[in-house]
Formats: sequence, structure tokens, C-alpha cells
Amino acid sequence: MDGAVVGVVLVVALALLVLRSGMRVVNQVERGVVFRWGKALPSYRHPGITFLIPFADRMRKVNVQVVTMPVPTQEGITKDNVSVKVDAVVYFRVTDPVRAAIEVQDYMFAVGQVAQSSLRSIIGKSDLDDLLTDRERLHEGLALMIDSPATEWGIHIDRVEIKDVQLPESLKRSMSRQAEAERERRARVITADGEFQAAQQLANASRIMSDSPEAMQLRLLQTVVEVAAEKNSTLVMPFPVELLRYFERATKRLDQEVEKNEREAEVLNEGLKAGIEQIAAVADKFGPAAELSAPREPAPERSAPVERQ
Repeated sequence: MDGAVVGVVLVVALALLVLRSGMRVVNQVERGVVFRWGKALPSYRHPGITFLIPFADRMRKVNVQVVTMPVPTQEGITKDNVSVKVDAVVYFRVTDPVRAAIEVQDYMFAVGQVAQSSLRSIIGKSDLDDLLTDRERLHEGLALMIDSPATEWGIHIDRVEIKDVQLPESLKRSMSRQAEAERERRARVITADGEFQAAQQLANASRIMSDSPEAMQLRLLQTVVEVAAEKNSTLVMPFPVELLRYFERATKRLDQEVEKNEREAEVLNEGLKAGIEQIAAVADKFGPAAELSAPREPAPERSAPVERQ
């Protein structure tokens, strides 16, 4: 009787030991791929407690979290013949644990190698401007290139991003000079535009003031008030522009009168000169005949000198 009890206890203990050896715990972030006699079962084990057949089943746990994998710096030559160094980062996760455990030996290493080769390829197909400005399109193309083989391994590429683009020092200096020249050009254009707008406003203000002279007087008084508000001992009175314009108009009228008088004097001189020439011609024509016909006056008699005693 005692031997039978001991045997039952031994059997129960052996059964518990067998059950304990076949019990496994799958974490929330993992999935269990079961190999029975070396053959993978089509369905994987979900998180929680699972039981395996002792000595027949073997389970491999696959992490299904998003993996962040940095891609080492890759050196290449762009489409426009510029040598650059580019590094990136890949975000991926396992969507089919069975295929990830069977189709590829080490999916982490495989994804890393595909990412490096794809990054070199995308560098050679792109221009430098695209690497610096149009990165979203490059990210999409790079993700598509990596996702094509990774899909067969049960892996989904969530996102690929280019982190940094290292340029040669000579190219950096050239780009900095170009950027400086561009900023200087924009500054000059903005300054010229401001001067143009200011000139337009001043022209409009001058037309308004010319239409109403009282506006000029008010502006003059406002200027005097602004100068006097500084508590200066010297008050500067601006010279009215209208007075200068009056002198300018008076000078122009005087010049016109002088030119008119000079032209009239020239006309009179020419007429007088022509009259003198006509008179001289008439005198030359009738002068000798008039001299012969004219009576001669008797010469005055000379008185004898009176001797003084």
C-alpha cells in the first residue's frame, strides 16, 4: 500500500515536471514561432502562457516592436558630380513572425545591408539640391527600395529618413558666398523698392501741397514746432521754396526781356546800317555835279597890318 502511494506521487511529480518543462511565457512585445520536430507550425503563439510538447517542440521568440536602425555614413557621388557623405535612419517592424524566422537568417543584418546599398543608389541618382531641399521625395523612394525585398521577409518599413548630408569644405565656402551674395541682392532690391515708394509718396504730397499753398505753410509751422520741441537755443527757419521759385521766374523773365531787347537792337542796327549805305550810295552818285553848280563865295580880303609906332 505504501509502495502504491509512493508510485502515484512519483507519477504526479513526473507529470508536473513534464508540464513545467513544456510551459512557456510569451511577452506582450513578442510572438512565438514553434518548430515541431524541426518543422515550423503555420500559426505563431500569442502573448501569454503557452504549452509545448516536451522534447518535440522548440519555440523562437520574435520581437514585433518598431526597430530604429541607424544606417552608417555612406560616401558617394551625386548626379551632378559632387562628393558627399550621407547617413540615415530606418524604422521597421516585423509583421509576419513566421516568415521573419524562416525566410531570412538574421533580418536585422539583412535590413541594414539593404538600407546601405539603397542609400548609395539614391545618392547616385539624385542631385545635390535634391539632397538638401527635396528630402521628402528621397525618403519615399528610399523606403520603397528597402521595402521591396523586406516584404518577402515579413518586415514592413515604416519610414526612412536622411539625417545629415556632409559636404566638402570648398563647396561649403562656395555656397556661403552664394548665399551672402543672394542676401545682399535682396537687401539692395528692398532698399531700392523702399526709395521708389518713398519717392512716389513725396511726389503725391508735393502735388497736394502745390494745389493748396496753405498746406505748405502748415507744414512749415509743423517743422518749426518740431525743431522748437528739442529745447534748442538756436531756431532754424527753413527758407520758403516759393520764394526761390519767384526769383527763378523773375530771372527767367529778365533774361527773356534782355534777349528781346538785344534782338530789337540788332534789327535797328541792321536798318540803320542799311540806311547809311543807301545815303552813301546817293552821295557818291550826285556829289560831283552838285559841287560844280554851286556858286563860289568870294574869299575874304586881308587887311594890311598896322605898324606900331
